[in-house]
Amino acid sequence: METAIATVSLSGALNEKLAAIAAARFRGVEIFENDLLSFDGTPRDVRRMVADLGLEIVTFQPFRDFEGMPGVQRERAFARAERKLDVMQELGCDLLLVCSNVSPDSLGGIDRAAADLHALGERAAQRGLRIGFEALAWGRHIADYRDAWEAVRRAGHPAVGLVLDSFHTLVRGTDLRALRAIPADRIFLVQLADAPLLDMDYLSWSRHFRSFPGQGDLPVIDFMEGLQAIGFDGLVSLEIFNDQFRAGSPRSVAIDGHRSLIYLMDRLRARTGVAVAGFEPLPPRAACLGVEFIEFALEERGAAALEALLAGLGFHRAGVHKSKSVTRWRQGGINLVINTEKEGFAHSYYITHGASVCALGLKVDDAAATLDRARRLLDRPFRQAVGPGELEIPAVRGLGGSLIYFVDPKSELGAVWDIEFTPTAASGPDAGLTAIDHVSQSMHYEEMLAWLLFYTSLLDVAKTPAQDVVDPGGLVKSQVVQSADGSLRIALNASQSPRTLSSRFLDEFFGSGVQHIALATRDIFATVARLAANGVRLLPIPENYYDDLAAKTELAPDLLARLQESNVLYDRDGDAEYFQAYTATFEDRFFFEIVERRGYRGFGAANAPIRLAAQARRAQAMGGA
Repeated sequence: METAIATVSLSGALNEKLAAIAAARFRGVEIFENDLLSFDGTPRDVRRMVADLGLEIVTFQPFRDFEGMPGVQRERAFARAERKLDVMQELGCDLLLVCSNVSPDSLGGIDRAAADLHALGERAAQRGLRIGFEALAWGRHIADYRDAWEAVRRAGHPAVGLVLDSFHTLVRGTDLRALRAIPADRIFLVQLADAPLLDMDYLSWSRHFRSFPGQGDLPVIDFMEGLQAIGFDGLVSLEIFNDQFRAGSPRSVAIDGHRSLIYLMDRLRARTGVAVAGFEPLPPRAACLGVEFIEFALEERGAAALEALLAGLGFHRAGVHKSKSVTRWRQGGINLVINTEKEGFAHSYYITHGASVCALGLKVDDAAATLDRARRLLDRPFRQAVGPGELEIPAVRGLGGSLIYFVDPKSELGAVWDIEFTPTAASGPDAGLTAIDHVSQSMHYEEMLAWLLFYTSLLDVAKTPAQDVVDPGGLVKSQVVQSADGSLRIALNASQSPRTLSSRFLDEFFGSGVQHIALATRDIFATVARLAANGVRLLPIPENYYDDLAAKTELAPDLLARLQESNVLYDRDGDAEYFQAYTATFEDRFFFEIVERRGYRGFGAANAPIRLAAQARRAQAMGGA
């Protein structure tokens, strides 16, 4: 199966797009007409540039408002088509993509459309070219792939074939069973795009919200399964119109595109048991057993302040690295690592970002297989010098240039604390914290779909529906990826407003990263009492919140009083309950959340505006933005 991507999917000038497509290891490219028109050169120049990059132009598109035009307009349509065929020959491309007509002047009738396609096929065949016909979801007379196929079938010309687009098919909820009746050799091109489920007109939906397979909610894999059933193994291309992609790096977006195809074809193979030509089987998605550790990069002064905060939170120093300026802090099943090395990755990360989370360590079922899958998905592996007695822990680059390490219980990686660290005698009463409940990462808005795909393609996690959270400075889009048992939960947050807490974090942090860490407890009131005794101040919550909570719930007065006294927020879903409290922000970088779940699977989204407003007030009081 040959893979390609349309130039319209990427930002930048045509030469930048082509370089990005080649770097992402695609072999084919669809040239979008507007990219050619804005290029400062001839079609022959584009042809040479494409060849020099090792690419092939698989399609020139789109050719609009062709079939079913009356009288003089029909003659003009054929004249326009001849010009496009001229350009194709200069480009060295043999397939013209014709979209179904949307003009109000067009005439209906499958036979009329078929006759026009046959006539155009004759003209194309004389030049050794082909015509691909596609049904637009908003086409005036042909908006369904079944009608487009009938027009192609009746055209009865070997140079006229069908173009299938997953977006146009799936957003209309079209029955996919008819795909299995189309001969595979009559499908000249398959275009793939995913999208979130939205309530809007098809044109706006298509022009702004398409995404790569796996980033949206459409059943793209069902679409591909129908094609696999007829033995289709031809040209598959990505055609994505997305405002976020247009604001992003063309190279990063192109790599995401290729990654999405690798992941889609692997899912298809797993579902049907049939290998997809051109795609090697991958190791299974990694089962995540939890967050093994979180590593902070700091200098000595900041490390002392963070250690004081951790001690207040009930952590104790459990170990010192045998050869590096690295310490391990532990409570329950939580491991926090403080790295104050003067060289190496963590130091470089600190120089760029200041006090920050520089790495996550994930416990997976098989670390070596996880790294292998990551490589095949075009993720970036990371290696650095390993000293005597140290383990080489598999790792890939994560959000904002941070690292994600993989450890497992089946190899010596499971003994990393015994191998690399000398235990200390430090101990004392803890605060009842048991595990890392979730990690929240803030990122640029245009990055969000990329990291959603990164996590879901590599790890055995599912995504929750995206939510808009109200911040005093604007809206924040939030979406969570999590394992079925909740052992791993990562919240992805981004905002287009520069005034939200999420966006201000990016400015302070000089990039994307971990903004807060939620720590689980079995008794939040006991934990909060211990924190208070240790001098840890929690984020103050306004009295109005608790007045409203009393009005809209049936909580007992004594529980409401305890919530208010402890600055604890509350949410409920049926019989499931959620309690949460927050520390102050550490050096304007990150903060901790304390949570107790009683059968609750959400994240207290209803409370997020209250927390964000409280943090905004505190930032203003402290002289922040």
